[in-house]
Amino acid sequence: MAHRDPIEDKLVVLIGGSGFFGTYVAQSLLQRGARLRIAARHPERAIRLRPLANLGQIQFVRCNVKDRRSVELALHGADAAAYLVGTWGSDQRALQAKGAGLAASIAAAQGTKAFAYVSAIGADAEGDSGYAVTKAEGEQLVLSAFPKATVLRPSILFGEDDAFVNRFAGLIARAPALPVFGSTARLQPLFVDDAADALANALADPAKHGGKTYEIAGPEVLTMHELHERIAAAQERERLFFPVPDALARLFALLPGTPMTLDQWKLLKQGNVPSGALPGIEALGVRPRPLALFLDRWMTRFRKHGRFSVGSEAA
Repeated sequence: MAHRDPIEDKLVVLIGGSGFFGTYVAQSLLQRGARLRIAARHPERAIRLRPLANLGQIQFVRCNVKDRRSVELALHGADAAAYLVGTWGSDQRALQAKGAGLAASIAAAQGTKAFAYVSAIGADAEGDSGYAVTKAEGEQLVLSAFPKATVLRPSILFGEDDAFVNRFAGLIARAPALPVFGSTARLQPLFVDDAADALANALADPAKHGGKTYEIAGPEVLTMHELHERIAAAQERERLFFPVPDALARLFALLPGTPMTLDQWKLLKQGNVPSGALPGIEALGVRPRPLALFLDRWMTRFRKHGRFSVGSEAA
């Protein structure tokens, strides 16, 4: 007799499920037979998920996490829920902390069996980054309202359509020499599919994972400089990389219109690796895959002759 997945036919609500990570979580849950409700400010951004679902398996609702009634309607009838809302903008406390606490309290009151909060490695109530502080506050509010919630602190997520590796890939493809911010900062990037499976596993087994906090990361530690070098090698390009002094990098992050905020700089500088004090992704039943497994294939389109390149000619 085939094993029935515990999340099959359960209604799972993904608050903030239209973003990069949310769409991968949705795919993992759909494959396991869950019924999904994507609740987001702009749920139409996840409409591409519809062909992956069976008839009636997925629905999309508009949700404002600052509005109690909106969140109540989004969570109505949910067996499980995950809060994935995050921002680098000015509304961090409202979206990452208060909104998460509100959702957790409503889920608890409505009898939802499993709840997960997606935080971040580096979450710290005493930190000097607004992002880190409000993620830590969100953890506290969620666990106060829903003590058996699962908290996931992921490292930087990478995927074929991410905004992290692809940002550097585009710059490396265009410029013969590039500055590297936080060149010695240590990263432990995590494949987005692996992170999604970890979250799905947490929701599927709240008896095992509820009330716990996990730091989930990939299997390999890289510095920012090493990451740039690997991307260039996968593009078959020779590039010169030079480190930017911290003082200059901070000044750059303070300027309006730059692609890096001060919060992002602060978190980058401190690194993005697990502390080792909390269980990792393996404890959620996932064996993470390294960036090297995918990078050569993903960088094909950035090579000099794109997908039709036959040699290793450097631009």
